[in-house]
Amino acid sequence: MLIIPAIDIKDGKCVRLRQGDMDQETVFADDPLEMAARWVEAGARRIHLVDLNGAFAGEPKNAHVVKAICEAYPEVPVQVGGGIRDEDTIQAYLNAGVQYVIIGTKAVAAPHFVNDVCLEFPGHIIVGLDAKDGKVAVDGWSKLSKHDVIDMAQHFEKDGVEAIIYTDISRDGMMNGVNIEATVKLAQAIHIPVIASGGITNIEDIKKLSKVADEGIIGAITGRAIYEGSLDFVEAQALADELASD
Repeated sequence: MLIIPAIDIKDGKCVRLRQGDMDQETVFADDPLEMAARWVEAGARRIHLVDLNGAFAGEPKNAHVVKAICEAYPEVPVQVGGGIRDEDTIQAYLNAGVQYVIIGTKAVAAPHFVNDVCLEFPGHIIVGLDAKDGKVAVDGWSKLSKHDVIDMAQHFEKDGVEAIIYTDISRDGMMNGVNIEATVKLAQAIHIPVIASGGITNIEDIKKLSKVADEGIIGAITGRAIYEGSLDFVEAQALADELASD
């Protein structure tokens, strides 16, 4: 299982939000490229980038930062989300060296778009499903939809997406543990990989996730925990590797 460091970019800086609230931010670094260097040097095998301004604007606002990170570390796969709502944006990111683009709000609002881009960019599309109580949230978590998260994931699997990033938004940025039960339930319902996100706090969460990784959970995205120090990234990846080989 991959431990995937998250670099959330707002106004060109590396920040973390509390429950997706743009007014509740903590700035962890003025330069996201330096932060990427820190995680690559620590052994990260994939990096998760989010253009927060882009997510709220509906179009990329920090693409230059994403490109700089991809150019600096071409050997490390980068997945990026935030404001990806059309084919031109996907093409531009892939041209910049991004390996995977994450479709979020647009996937829920216009599911046919996912089918189209999976055909156009096979192997590069991930859908991010943010959920609370089994229902999918949209528009930066400001609204809960009527869509069931498992139904939607199964739909996108048929479209050909590479993976689902599953975030329990009641836990994201709150440092109160990952929702193992909901993550496993989703992973068991589909055949494509699931990447867990939201609530990862300490090494215990990594241990719990690693124990169920063979259900189809290939990675865990972590942000606040590795920035605030409640989780040591190197120790977390070493433990995940060790438990995978058992």
